[in-house]
Parts: sequence; structure tokens; C-alpha cells
Amino acid sequence: MRRTTYREITGQYVGFYGLMAGLGVLILLSLAAAWHMEHQGHHVTGMTNQIVWGMPHVLAIFLIVAASGALNVASLGTVFGRTWYKPLGRLSGLLALALLVGGLAVLVLDLGRADRILVAMTTYNFKSIFAWNIYLYTGFMAVVVVYLWVQMERRMNRFAPAAGLVAMIWRLVLTTGTGSIFGFLIARQAYDAAVLAPLFIAMSLSLGLASFNLTLAAICRGTGLELGDGLVSRLGRLMGVLAAVVLYFTAVQHLTNLYAAEHAGVERFILLEGGVFTALFWVGQVLLGGLVPIALVFTLPAGRALGRVVLASILVFLGGIAQIYVIVIGGQAYPLVLFPGKEVQSSFFDGVVMSYVPSWPEITLGVGGFAMAAAIVMVGLRSLRFLPESLADAALDPHHRAAPTVAEEKAPA
Repeated sequence: MRRTTYREITGQYVGFYGLMAGLGVLILLSLAAAWHMEHQGHHVTGMTNQIVWGMPHVLAIFLIVAASGALNVASLGTVFGRTWYKPLGRLSGLLALALLVGGLAVLVLDLGRADRILVAMTTYNFKSIFAWNIYLYTGFMAVVVVYLWVQMERRMNRFAPAAGLVAMIWRLVLTTGTGSIFGFLIARQAYDAAVLAPLFIAMSLSLGLASFNLTLAAICRGTGLELGDGLVSRLGRLMGVLAAVVLYFTAVQHLTNLYAAEHAGVERFILLEGGVFTALFWVGQVLLGGLVPIALVFTLPAGRALGRVVLASILVFLGGIAQIYVIVIGGQAYPLVLFPGKEVQSSFFDGVVMSYVPSWPEITLGVGGFAMAAAIVMVGLRSLRFLPESLADAALDPHHRAAPTVAEEKAPA
């Protein structure tokens, strides 16, 4: 494969400034929502003293988990030497940084007192997984910045495999830490499972690649960058494999819980009697977020892969939000088991399944995180050379042979 030439995008593309203005409006609205919740109190949200992590946490965790997986493509190119993916390494790193910053912004603004983050950054309780994550998140950003530098500075290109290996290991540790936030919470029957760590790793790989596919398709549509069908098919099938891995670990999680009598109640709640949580699990997560995308990407018609891969990526994207919603909100809605084997009644809703309806400030704040991530990507693409000149199959594969024309197919041998 010949040396790839990179470029930045310019403001002459139709809709660039309009898109930036729209993203700016969403960011301002999210800041207004955060200000409203901080000044009025969390009673204006759907959260209660039983459900303390609401929709902002769901979307923030999605962004953080997807940030780790967005680095998939860069790892495939530099660590595993897959030439098809090497030209996309810079964009992969940029998207990973953007998603993480967007997720952390939502997380900080949802604290109610955003300034208290300084306490978490200066006072550490290493028995808390949250303290570990301060290092994991900031370290990830530093590692990815160095990773991008060695890719973009020609004199440092020889260090790209080593930097890529460090980044890959770091992101696995980061996602393990995010999953362990729930896995270490033994008080909640829906959590308290070591399998949540590998489940979150699988989710990060799947959701990150889905986010990357949608970002790449949008960029190519907006800038006219040529995108080869061979690359699209590879990205789609890889996402399908990762979506299947997510379903596998999800099945392991629930089968393990069903085996243990202490988790029978919460499993019945999530799988059968949970109302919206049960619907989101079976329809949103398993069917639309897993089985349908897998079927779409493994039945790709020749020469028309992009539409199906985009649709499959959207479904994986939405299915991931549904899955995290079930884990985070559903896990809190099921009542704490304070005294196993005993019936508990009090004025504090002991033994009562809690309801939760997200409010508009919560949703607006969460959407602002996605807008911030998109704005960071746009500014990065405008300022530095992250995009290859072409992603056509001929530019990525030296052995590529163009599809025969109709006349060539009809010509006698």
C-alpha cells in the first residue's frame, strides 16, 4: 500500500458552519439544563433517593464506553498490522478523545455541584473504584494524544505500534474499571457480578465501532471523501462479530444469575416482569440492537454495503443505550434486599419497585455530551490533517481489482 496522504477539511463544504452552529445551540441548551438542575435541585428531574443515577449517567457511560471502543480501528492498523485500517488511525484516535470528553462533561455536570470534582481529583480513596477512574480517564486522554502524535509526526512513526499497544491495554483497563463500578456494588442484586467487566469491554468494542462507522459515513457524505465498498464491508462484519460477543456475555450474565437463588428475583424482574425494562432488554437490546444488525451485516449485497452498515450501526448504537439503561436504571429500580428471606415494610419504600421517567433537563444534558463530541471532531478535522485523501478500495488494497463492467461480463472468454 502506498503512503497515505492526509488533509484537513475546509469551511467551504456546504453545511459545515451550519452544523457547527447547530451543535453550539445543543451545547448551550445542555449547559442551561445543568444550570437549571443545579439551581432548582434534583427534584426537577426524574431521579429520587432510590434512583440516583438517571439518564445523564446512562448517556455519559455510553459515551465513555464507546470512547474506548472507538480506538478499535487504530489498534487494528498499528498493533495488528491490518493495512485496510491504517489510514483511519488518526480519525479513530480523534473520535475516542471526543467521545470521552463529551461523556466526562455530562458526568461532571450531573453531579449537582460540578466544582466538587476538584475534591475527587485531589482527595483519593483507593477503596473506591471512582478514585481509580480519575487516573484511568485522564491517563487514557494522555495516552491517546501521544498515540496521535506518533502517527502524525513522520519521524515518530516507528513508535506507532508500541504506542498503539499501550493505548489498547489502557483502554481495556479503563473499560474494566467502568464495568467494575457496577460489578463491585454487592448491595444491588442486578449488579454484583464479575462478568460485568468483560461485558463492558465487549460493549465498548461494539458501540465504539458503531459510533466510528456512523462518523465515517457522515464525514464521507459531507465532504465527498470516496469510501470503498470493501472497507465498509469489513467494518460492518467486524461490528457484527462484536455485537454477537455482546449477546454472548449478556447471556452468560443472566444464566449465571439464574443459577444463583439470591438473584432469582431480579432476573424475573428484568427478563419477565419489569415492564419497560423487560421491553428494552428483549426488543431494544437483544432483537434490534443485536440480532437484526448481525443479520444485516452478514447478508451484505455486493456493491451496496454502505446503507446496510449504516442502518446496522444505528441499531447497535440505540441498542447500546437500551442496554445501559436496563443495567443502570433497571438495577436501581429493583429494591434492595436488606434482609434476605424476610419481608420488610417501612415508609422508605423498602421492597417496592421504583419508577423513573427522565425529565427534559436530563435528556438535554445527555444530548449535549454527544453534541460536544461531534463539535470536537469537527474542529479537529478542520484544524489538523486527520482525513486521508481517499478511502477507495484501490487506495487501501494494492491487490484490489475493480469490479467488471456490464460489457466486460458479457464479453466472451
